[in-house]
Amino acid sequence: MQSTYVTIAETSDSTVVTNYEPLKLNRTSYQSEADLENDFIERLKNNGYEYLKIDNEKDLIDNLRKQIEKLNGPLDDDDWNWLLTNKLTNPNMGIVEKTFLIQKERIIALYRPEGDNRPARNIKLIDDANAFNNSYQVINQYSQSGKRDNRYDVTILINGLPLVHCELKKRGIPLKEAFNQIERYQRDSFWSNSGLYEFAQIFIISNGTFTKYYSNTTRFLKTKQNGNCRTANPFEFTSYWADSNNKNIHSLEDFANTFLTKAVLFNVLTKYCILTVDDELLVMRPYQISATEKIINHIKMATNHHLEGTINAGGYIWHTTGSGKTLTSFKTATLASKMSEIDKVIFVVDRKDLDYQTIKEYDRFEKGCVTGNKTTNALERQIGDIKRKIIITTIQKLAIFVTKNKTHDVYNKKVVFIFDECHRSQFGESHQKITKAFKKYYLFGFTGTPIFPDNAIKVQKEVQNGIKKGVFATTEQLFGTRLHTYTIIDAINDGNVLRFSVDKVKTMTKAQGEDEQVESIDTKSALLAPKRIENNVNYILKEFNRKTRRNDKAFSFKHITNINEIASSKKEINEEKVLISTTGFNSILATESIPMAI
Repeated sequence: MQSTYVTIAETSDSTVVTNYEPLKLNRTSYQSEADLENDFIERLKNNGYEYLKIDNEKDLIDNLRKQIEKLNGPLDDDDWNWLLTNKLTNPNMGIVEKTFLIQKERIIALYRPEGDNRPARNIKLIDDANAFNNSYQVINQYSQSGKRDNRYDVTILINGLPLVHCELKKRGIPLKEAFNQIERYQRDSFWSNSGLYEFAQIFIISNGTFTKYYSNTTRFLKTKQNGNCRTANPFEFTSYWADSNNKNIHSLEDFANTFLTKAVLFNVLTKYCILTVDDELLVMRPYQISATEKIINHIKMATNHHLEGTINAGGYIWHTTGSGKTLTSFKTATLASKMSEIDKVIFVVDRKDLDYQTIKEYDRFEKGCVTGNKTTNALERQIGDIKRKIIITTIQKLAIFVTKNKTHDVYNKKVVFIFDECHRSQFGESHQKITKAFKKYYLFGFTGTPIFPDNAIKVQKEVQNGIKKGVFATTEQLFGTRLHTYTIIDAINDGNVLRFSVDKVKTMTKAQGEDEQVESIDTKSALLAPKRIENNVNYILKEFNRKTRRNDKAFSFKHITNINEIASSKKEINEEKVLISTTGFNSILATESIPMAI
């Protein structure tokens, strides 16, 4: 039986719920697709959505005018017809242009011909300052004809525009069928008539038991460039919603109670969608949103309690490699830079190539949003420029800046530092210089491999008033508390990375009766023994073809039977290695230390 509730109050401060307990529903009978749809609509109504019986274009456009006027005030017929014809149903505007209108503009200046004495007027499509000033409506079984007649399941209208579409299948039917259904709608009818359905930003697919969401770009890529798909399998870019502990929220009922509350949907649409310079709409995954909000809320907390300039003003994010840390850091940096209490955001990397790579990625998200620097003098100019809100630099340049500038106005400004891969080079003198010079810093780090007490490194140099020689340094000691975690286990469970195939091969045997202290010494030397390393490498070469999946063009080790042949076969390997980089699967060689890897 459905749990009925009425929303009394909502807050838009937190998008991802901390810990969600799934509803325990006791179904005693078969649920048809129609029953699933009706139950879903009831849940949206309980969330405060208005249900409308609209199944044709005239009613959809009449309602659109009503909602736009509700948000902006009455419009005369001339203004409405211009807005509708030139902006909302313009046949020359496709998915990209309409997405730009929602994600970038959101406000349209009404046309005033020469001699028109009416005052200038701007029309909001979305009030992005307040989630609850917008109208949220739900319709179902809307009919539209194009190449074929289609009837859409459930559509969410925000201020009258169909910004979210939900395609439902009965329980037991694979989600991929709902995904493919939306693909067919794009080909057959989303573009037809007024084309309003091309405003859809987010798609939701569900079979009741499992529910996923994705951006319009994921669907659009399938049909872009005359049907030539730019991604091998767009379905892989669909995401489960989750709580901040990375527990996936699968069922449609639970999804409606979390993702589809007004505040959450509003935040995802207006804050956590990114339209790239390549005209692709990215919608962030729940762990990315969680990490971003943890940092932004921590900045607010630290400011309110006057903690800036201390370790309590910062923290670190542990997100596994390949989980999209650059996108998360970009959104964090842009949101932090817009906070009135923050003067500047400095994104710190530890190598020049990472500096360039990060700027390139940021520029793909939003052209010109950040400033890089080739020299320390350029960094000095940017830090002094109040118009430069986000700067990307290396830790080395920043340390030189601090050394050259013993006094600078920026040291008393509120500066957010975001360190990329904070496990690499922040455990030394440079880190100490920065935290000593800046008086009102907020220090945050992103890493896929945090340093814990049991794997801490020793700081090599004794720094005055800092961590002294011989004391172990952990990520938490340097950056503060862990704010959010998304490990490789979470990524594998979500299907965001390839699964590992693990075989255990024993290479060492402990001698009986060994003293523990002696054992640790002997083990270390044994692990680095040339004979053991040679045997391991020979094993990899021998088993490579059997253990990896490659096509017939891929590089084969079959002509190498012993490690000693590598030197004489070097030319042959280099020639065939080109094929490896363009096809098949890759693997990672993980060792205990850099000397062992070498």
